Amino acid sequence: MTMQRPVFFISDSTGITVETLGHSLLTQFEMIEFDIKTLRYIDSVEKAQLAHQSIVATGERNKSKPLVFSTVVDAELRNILAQGDVQFFDFMEEFIVPLERELGTPAITQVGHSHAATMDNDYQHRMDAVTYALKNDDGGDTRHYDQADTIIIGVSRSGKTPACLYLALHYGLYAANYPFVEQDLDNNRLPKVLQPYQEKLFGLGISAERLQQIRSSRRPDSRYAALHQCQYEVRQLDALFRQYGIPHLDVTRLSVEEIATSILDRR
Repeated sequence: MTMQRPVFFISDSTGITVETLGHSLLTQFEMIEFDIKTLRYIDSVEKAQLAHQSIVATGERNKSKPLVFSTVVDAELRNILAQGDVQFFDFMEEFIVPLERELGTPAITQVGHSHAATMDNDYQHRMDAVTYALKNDDGGDTRHYDQADTIIIGVSRSGKTPACLYLALHYGLYAANYPFVEQDLDNNRLPKVLQPYQEKLFGLGISAERLQQIRSSRRPDSRYAALHQCQYEVRQLDALFRQYGIPHLDVTRLSVEEIATSILDRR
């Protein structure tokens, strides 16, 4: 049985920041399995003590020192969380202290302040973009493609929906997506609904083996998940990308963050 290294992401707010930073670091260690838990809203001494007890108990149970990533603002709470046999990574201490030194002024150390700063027109635009992505997901409604900043295309289960939502939430892009089904691929041409928007298209490619793995977890022992079916779809779509000069990306080993930034870079 493979032992998993316990990892805790700890935040005094939603945990989005610490999860993003922590995952970015851990993805650099592909040979190690991590058992990740996120502890949100750790904003009092009592909560910090309970969180610390859980972390230490997990380490003792697994006989492995937990990795603790924190964006907790309050220094007293951080000190509680860092006690004992844990490896503590303090994002606030790592970056705030050098910034205070360089800027010559103390940080306000206010919980949730970074999120409050986004409550403006930009925030509302991002929420509108998320709504658009949800309404224009998976080719369900193609009537509003004229409003799209980008239209992501690919075979089923190639990561189109997460990429659209990430682009909407983080960058405010109106991102629709269209799944290529077998009939589209058999025709060897771009579907009529996409033809007027060819300049907005971005393709997601994926290896047949990875596609089979993903589909098998959803519909095992089905034609949909069969390797020969995945190979056919991947091959046909790659030919269409090249035939129409559609910019595309192999997402087999990429995270949704990497997919989204690659789409931005190629727009």
